[in-house]
Parts: sequence; C-alpha cells; structure tokens
Amino acid sequence: MEQYSRFAGPEGSCEEQVRAKICILPVPYDRTSTWMKGADKGPLALIGASRALELYDIETDSEVYSHGIHTCPPLETASPPEEMVRQVEGRVSELLEADKFVVTLGGEHSVSIGAIKAHSSKFKDLCVLQLDAHLDLRDEYEGSRYNHACVMARVKEICPVVQAGIRSMCADEKTGLDRENVFFAKDIIGKDGWMDKAADRLSDNVYVTVDLDVFDPSVMPSTGTPEPAGLTWSQVAGLLNTVSRRKKIAGFDVVELCPSTANKAPDFMAAKLVYKFLSYIFKDM
Repeated sequence: MEQYSRFAGPEGSCEEQVRAKICILPVPYDRTSTWMKGADKGPLALIGASRALELYDIETDSEVYSHGIHTCPPLETASPPEEMVRQVEGRVSELLEADKFVVTLGGEHSVSIGAIKAHSSKFKDLCVLQLDAHLDLRDEYEGSRYNHACVMARVKEICPVVQAGIRSMCADEKTGLDRENVFFAKDIIGKDGWMDKAADRLSDNVYVTVDLDVFDPSVMPSTGTPEPAGLTWSQVAGLLNTVSRRKKIAGFDVVELCPSTANKAPDFMAAKLVYKFLSYIFKDM
C-alpha cells in the first residue's frame, strides 16, 4: 500500500481525501489483454514516476498539486470484467458524490467503462473523447462483451463518443463507425485545425479516456498493443489543452501503460500527461 501512497505532491505529503479536490484511483486490472500482459503494473509505475515530476507547470504558470491530490488505495480485483466494471462504477460514484475530480488509472482499457458509467450518472449531456490507436468497437471479443477490444462499443451504449488518433480496426467494426466523429491518425497528422473540429463535436461536459497507444511507439513503447504512425506529445497535449479551454472536463482516465524495467521514460511520460492535463483543467480555478 505504501508504494501507492502519493501521486506527485511535495516529498512527505499524502493529502487527505477530505481536503483534496482531486482523487487518483488506481485500478491494476489486466484480465482481458490479448497480446502483451503487464497493464496491471501500470498504475504503480505511473505513480512512482510522478514523484520525479517538477510541480510547477511552465505552460499554465501553475502548481496544480496545491488544489490537493489524494491517491486512493488501489481497487484490487480478480473478478470477471463485467463485475470489475461494476466495482469501478461504484467506487468512482462514491468519489463523485463527495465532490471530487476523479482520475482513474488503468490497468487495461476495460476499466474505463465503469468510470464513464459513474460520470454519466452525475453529469448531464456527457460526451466521451477517446484518444486511442484502436476503435475498440467490437461487440464481443474472445467470449466477452467487456474485453478491452469492446470498450467503446459499451461506452456508445451510454453516451456519444468522439474518437481521435485511430489507426487500427477490423472490418466488422465499420458497422459501428460514426465517421463524422472519428479523427483517423492519417487525416490529422501534419494537419491544422483538426483539434478545434474535434472539440466542435463534443457536448459541454466531456469525459476523456486516454489509451497510451494513441502515441507513436517511438515515444511511448510501453503499451500492450503498440501501433506505428501515432501521435506525438505535442499533438496529444494540444488536443487536451484545446478541449479543456472550450469544454468542462468531468473526469478522465489514462490506461494501458505496460511498464518495462529496461525503460522508465514511458512511465514518467504517462505521469507527466496526467499532471499536465490536470494543470489545463484547473488552470483558472
């Protein structure tokens, strides 16, 4: 438990939940991953790397940790994915009822379903922005409707979805594809104006789910299913900044970090992404 005690914050700090505005919920779950395993180790690696972050953000001229960041005990579960989704929904709902801004850390992408269900119950007119290499629109995969390859099929049953960075899909997923709301990597890399166009497709309340394989594997190799021709740090951060300025971010998750003992840089990058996005969200609060 001690290893999970603190995301960012000054040395020796462990913000109490009651005082913190932000709660980090680790969900180290990796039951349905279909290639490289290890996403269950992602939350611990990300939180550990966060302790090396500089707490002042140059771009926003802010120190978001001052709003109070509480790292919750990890939601440990070996349950089938549909039960895990219910457990995540229940825990996130508790935190939202306590008026916390919740960041869920996976684990595999299926953990996002429960977090999104909880947010959709609290925020009216919610829309989900998915940053990902994969559509994740299979209705069922390997015998489960809650496989990580089915995440957005389940989410589309809850609320509208806008997808960005996509560059991998199967032919069957074309039937669930809403072309107006998909920004394929091939259509946005090297192009201008697409970030505002993506924001235009979103409702006022937005939940963001970030599968780290949205990044090109040259900058983020530590994922279970890396795909070439992905986005850069500047492109992902630019989109998050654009959406934060124009919409209310209800919550977000970062998933699918599959850490490597040989390369810690991706762990730090994932932690920086969480802190940077929080800095955008809380900049004017």
